[in-house]
Amino acid sequence: MNLAYISHEDCRLHQMGTHHVEVPERLHAISDRMIAAGLEMLVSHYDAPKASREQLLRVHDAAYVDMLFEVAPSAADVLVWIDGDTAMGHGTLNAALRAAGAATYAVDLVMGERHHAAFCAVRPPGHHAERRAAMGFCFFNNVAIGAAHAMAEHGIQRIAIVDFDVHHGNGTERIVAGDERVLFCSSFQHPFYPGTGADSQAPNVLNIPLPARTDGAAYRTAVELHWLQPLEAYAPQLVMISAGFDGHAEDDMAHFNLREPDYAWITKQLHELARRHASGRIVSCLEGGYSLSALGRSVAVHLDELIGHG
Repeated sequence: MNLAYISHEDCRLHQMGTHHVEVPERLHAISDRMIAAGLEMLVSHYDAPKASREQLLRVHDAAYVDMLFEVAPSAADVLVWIDGDTAMGHGTLNAALRAAGAATYAVDLVMGERHHAAFCAVRPPGHHAERRAAMGFCFFNNVAIGAAHAMAEHGIQRIAIVDFDVHHGNGTERIVAGDERVLFCSSFQHPFYPGTGADSQAPNVLNIPLPARTDGAAYRTAVELHWLQPLEAYAPQLVMISAGFDGHAEDDMAHFNLREPDYAWITKQLHELARRHASGRIVSCLEGGYSLSALGRSVAVHLDELIGHG
């Protein structure tokens, strides 16, 4: 069984303005690095479908979904700002639907017999999107929609969602908090955007707020102390990842000092967890990462570990 790689050209058509950091070139950087690293031929490529309304409404309020459909511009030169840093262009709605649909399709693929793991190379990202609000470049909460699909359509009762983006996955946490079918783990720089997560009380949430300039050694120690044993005890039937690479030392969006070996290490821990408890089933969804070279290199080692070369 090889790795499923899910993306769509619509995800490259989402634009939020000339000077915005969340750009289509992010997906180009990943594709280029995959070719350079010899990974392109080791994955099976799939086009992401659009998420259905039913799939969206498992996570988001109907009025919020309707609002996004209503305000989405059709003209190429129009931007509609939903949040202070989150805008819709004429290609945004289709891209967001594909990004959410990729997560549900990835779940379907790993629940079958052909693929043990899947990576969703999509944008816009999703982990800041809340039930009724867009924020932080996110419109639909891709990983939460995928998890809800796994529970509703495949009967999964224990899902681990691990978010290693440098920003707290506030939207995902608020959606799943208190749901014992999900163990949510988020590591992030604190204090930092969006300013949440350090005082979370939900019993199914394991957050690791870390200071600026956290390096790989400190990050690995924190994960070993706070995540690995509870994840093992939880014995997830499916592992899902919000894979943000903006904690890289070369990424100016934040102030962590992580490197490619650190992303390979955390991926390996999660892949081995999936092998022990979930028949290897693991779904990863791209979140942040804005230094193009660092993003491409980091995703490449992430994919290499998901393929099973590590």
